[in-house]
Amino acid sequence: MPRFTTSDGLSIAYQAWGEDAASPPVVLHHGFSASGLINWKAPGIVDALVAAGRKVIAIDARGHGASDKPHDAAFYGEARMAQDVSELIDHLAVPTIDLAGYSMGAIVALICASREPRVRRLVAAGVGEGVVATGGVDTRHVPSAAIVEALLADAPATISHPAALPFRQFADAIGADRRALAAQASVVHAQPIPLDRIAAPTLILAGDADPLAVHPDRLAAAIAGARALVVRGDHRTAVGDPGFAAALVTFFGD
Repeated sequence: MPRFTTSDGLSIAYQAWGEDAASPPVVLHHGFSASGLINWKAPGIVDALVAAGRKVIAIDARGHGASDKPHDAAFYGEARMAQDVSELIDHLAVPTIDLAGYSMGAIVALICASREPRVRRLVAAGVGEGVVATGGVDTRHVPSAAIVEALLADAPATISHPAALPFRQFADAIGADRRALAAQASVVHAQPIPLDRIAAPTLILAGDADPLAVHPDRLAAAIAGARALVVRGDHRTAVGDPGFAAALVTFFGD
């Protein structure tokens, strides 16, 4: 698996599919506790983009997948992950990319696009009005402290917040490093993102039953020229809706 070393010394893994093409590569950033394979390859999104003639790069964020997993919260935060995306662009030595992020990855992508002129087109998925209200993933549905507590609990039976339990169950199911995930959860982005600085054409993509992505139109309204699209599904299943992959293929192909 290809890797690059970040400016703060971490080894970040990524995977690539497809052939070099005239169009920029599509860089995909996954959600919290997932990986490039889980978020993008398994639901068929990578295959759909490759079939459309695109080269696809899926990064494993720090603390996730095959990348380094320090337990110190000082290494984390979506702003630091956005810098990793910029350093990935440097590493790939390409002039521009199309960028898509899901949930945590959408926050990373929005931050990156607000300061990175090499983002040609942007898809922020699995998020909605909560980005405007909280400055990051919608902690009104499940507080970050509850996720940290769930991840570090000795046993799932002791977890008190019902919306935090699925985060622990998913981490256990995939054998994730729960201490690394807790470090990221403890420093989630919670300050205004300069959405008015995003110049790339932007699509906000959300599931119609996703409690973490309510009112995606309100997020789109905060970004010049952005539009929102709703597919079927909740936070876990929306990526598997055929309309999700089709939306990425169409938007990045315009």
